[in-house]
Amino acid sequence: MSNLIVLGAQWGDEGKGKLVDLLSDRFDFIVRYQGGHNAGHTIIIGDRKFVLRLIPSGILRPGKTAVIGNGLVIDPLALLEEVEQLAAAGVDVMSQLRISNRAQVLLPSHRIVEKISEAAAGRVAIGTTSRGIGPCYEDKAGRRGIRIADLIDPTYFPEALKQVVNDQLTRARAFGVEDTLDLDQVIAQYTAAADRIRPLVCDTAMLLADAMKAGKNLLFEGAQGTMLDLDHGTYPFVTSSSASAGGACTGAGVPPTKISGIIGISKAYITRVGGGPFPTEDLGEAGTAIRTRGHEFGSVTGRPRRCGWFDVPLLRYTAAINGFDSMVVTKLDVLDGLEEIKVCVAYKIDGVIYPDMPPTHRELALVEPVYESLPGWSESTVGISDWDARPQAAKNYLAFLEEKTGVEVGCVSTGPERMQTIRKAGSRFESLTS
Repeated sequence: MSNLIVLGAQWGDEGKGKLVDLLSDRFDFIVRYQGGHNAGHTIIIGDRKFVLRLIPSGILRPGKTAVIGNGLVIDPLALLEEVEQLAAAGVDVMSQLRISNRAQVLLPSHRIVEKISEAAAGRVAIGTTSRGIGPCYEDKAGRRGIRIADLIDPTYFPEALKQVVNDQLTRARAFGVEDTLDLDQVIAQYTAAADRIRPLVCDTAMLLADAMKAGKNLLFEGAQGTMLDLDHGTYPFVTSSSASAGGACTGAGVPPTKISGIIGISKAYITRVGGGPFPTEDLGEAGTAIRTRGHEFGSVTGRPRRCGWFDVPLLRYTAAINGFDSMVVTKLDVLDGLEEIKVCVAYKIDGVIYPDMPPTHRELALVEPVYESLPGWSESTVGISDWDARPQAAKNYLAFLEEKTGVEVGCVSTGPERMQTIRKAGSRFESLTS
């Protein structure tokens, strides 16, 4: 077995939660390494639906250890709400979940600060979920944040919180945001939350180091997608953390030499939430049909996702950044019944083919996608469990994606449920997950 990273190859919402849940029975520790409660993973098991925001998808496998790494920002109240929902569903959260003592604490004042960029006149709105994720990461980078280890220290936390919150409110007022907070109430709420999560808190980097020494297998779960990575995404329309594979090492405290493989998750088409350029977005009937058939609405926010066609240049770029060993293509069934399926195979700007991903959102907004069209298929692919049972046109479509991206398609999802997935025998995917 191996230590495996699973992450999104596009702009997020690719179906990472389902795949991590599917693979979790073969791993001992499932580790989330970045993001906050703005990222939701929807998992369907039979007639039960779970929406996870902070807790790794592996929590749904009895006996597995789910780890929230140091790279996350954690709203303790949101975390406890999620814990209570899982406990009510019969999940033994207290024995399965561990939280890094070095993760950052997200405060109510972070949501107030976010209004500076998302609501202030004259500023470009990024289209965030307004949960305070970005400002919390700003405080982390500015070395003024509060960590989980500080939260559970009752003698240190109250005064530290007052100082941080007062600084944030002063900053917000300077930009015309006049919201206030009841500091005593916030301290009481967060102190009570600290008491409840204290048994789950530990040095997770050392926990994972000891686990690897003991021969345990680790599965790392990313949030968002590579094109929302702070460094490599469509800046500034990105998240505030490292959503690419490198973030797994820094966000979990695991050496790069311990990583055995990297799996990219991609939809059979592409979606995006929020602002920013989207070269293959389809604003016509096809895009609407994909959104409706794919139920493309945010699992946390409910916002409708922007939908479009598969983008080969984008996938080649994210494959190069992450070093994908294999690709999982999800929601193939959403394309069932389409007479024609378009694939963007190149970018053109001012009539010139652009060989690489443009570095600025301004250039990407000017891209004219160069499409090739492939015939669709009329047969249903929903729930197919045999690799060879796919319609020939569906086989041809996936083979085309392999050829153009240079990454094998080692697994295909044909529906939302855990077992509606088929693996390619002899693939790199199979060798990494068997």
